Amino acid sequence: MTPDSATIVALATAPAAGAVGILRLSGPAALEVARRLAPGVPPSPTPRHAYLASFVDAVGAVLDEGLFLYFQAPRSFTGEDVVELHAHGSPRLLRLLLARALEDERVRPAFPGEFTRRAFLHGRIDLTRAEAVADLVAADSEAAVRAAAAGLSGALAERIRSLETPLRELHADLEGVLNFPDEAEGADAEAGPRVASLRSVAEALRAEVGRGRLVRQGARVALYGPVNAGKSTLFNRLVGEARALVDDEPGTTRDALEARVEWDGLGVTLYDTAGLREAPGRVEALGIARTRELLSAVDLAVLVLPPGTSREEAASWMRDAGATPVLAVTGKCDVLPGARAEQGSVGDGAGALPIGAGALPIGAGALPINDAASGGRSATLPSPAPPRVSGLTGEGVDALRTSVLARLWGGGTPSAVVLVSERHADALRRTAEALGRAEEASRVSTLEVLSGEVGLALEALGEVSGTSVSDALLDTLFQRFCIGK
Repeated sequence: MTPDSATIVALATAPAAGAVGILRLSGPAALEVARRLAPGVPPSPTPRHAYLASFVDAVGAVLDEGLFLYFQAPRSFTGEDVVELHAHGSPRLLRLLLARALEDERVRPAFPGEFTRRAFLHGRIDLTRAEAVADLVAADSEAAVRAAAAGLSGALAERIRSLETPLRELHADLEGVLNFPDEAEGADAEAGPRVASLRSVAEALRAEVGRGRLVRQGARVALYGPVNAGKSTLFNRLVGEARALVDDEPGTTRDALEARVEWDGLGVTLYDTAGLREAPGRVEALGIARTRELLSAVDLAVLVLPPGTSREEAASWMRDAGATPVLAVTGKCDVLPGARAEQGSVGDGAGALPIGAGALPIGAGALPINDAASGGRSATLPSPAPPRVSGLTGEGVDALRTSVLARLWGGGTPSAVVLVSERHADALRRTAEALGRAEEASRVSTLEVLSGEVGLALEALGEVSGTSVSDALLDTLFQRFCIGK
């Protein structure tokens, strides 16, 4: 796999008006072609030096004045000669400069991600860093930005290297014993424990894919529960603006509303859903059906219960979430105490958590489990009772936000996560499976089988680092990049 010899060109900034627009060229003819657009630049410009230059058309008429930067191979992003023209950000001007560069037959338009692909093929970055470039461009939360930046700095590459290097050494030892038994005698003595240790490292990395998805795509959290529980008011409070229509009439919310927020750097999409109740109207029933469908797709469901809800009723609402994790709270804590004085209700004062103590996640404390997740066991409520919140006054809302993040994330900081993608997880799964077979082979089979399985593990892991990767896989990876990157 080697890059072709063509010089490529593309706009490296968005095709919209702005203060600055950048035209980027990479390849053997980059400097010569760029100097045709900026003839005032010396024939052998100083690398990494910004020249103030006039950009001209084919007849020498000045189109703009800007900066000319030359990065000499191999000390450039792509490993090739690279030139950037920094002009004013007029889309029409930039298209004129792009067309001028393409007049040279040695130049063609860059494909999506081709600059980064050439950097990978020239050994300037490994595949994990290349993917981190796309993650950084696509990042839409602080956690995603910081995690992608860590990946670009080599955080994931280092983790992969710490697995790949000893795995390669183990494979070399095994092959040495097979091919040179006298010279390499004893090199396979600890093969079983070495394989087991490497397998646990692969499984630990694979386990981080869930967190990586939360950082990349953001978390999805739905507020749900019976009608008139205060869901829409709480939704508005959490979002910070009046997005949902609020009224005392039951069934006001007919369809799911969504809003994007960022909590402690993690992107969260909140959903306000139609209230659940028996015998709704036809249109309201459609909204309830959508609520149940949405609950199956979110990462966390927040069950908002009205004051005075009995434990039996609350357990029934919990089962509506299916297998989705649930966090229960009692809404409308601003309602007078007499409104929730019913004996045995989840919102009565006895046993209720104080406001600000934080909502109890379902699954911590008394385990509220639904039929789908528990093989038919009845749902139970947390004890003490769910904490109370008020979307109207804001009481308990900060604690709820903290509890939601804790339920989604657990410990640690979202921005510190290693961005293990689904693609990485699949390769790590195959790595771990091959190492599992190798561990078994170390006990009951031949050295040839053991070495073969270790080789398969190494090949699968190479799909993450890029040491063993096909052109087809590279095509798939770099298609998600923007043109010019």
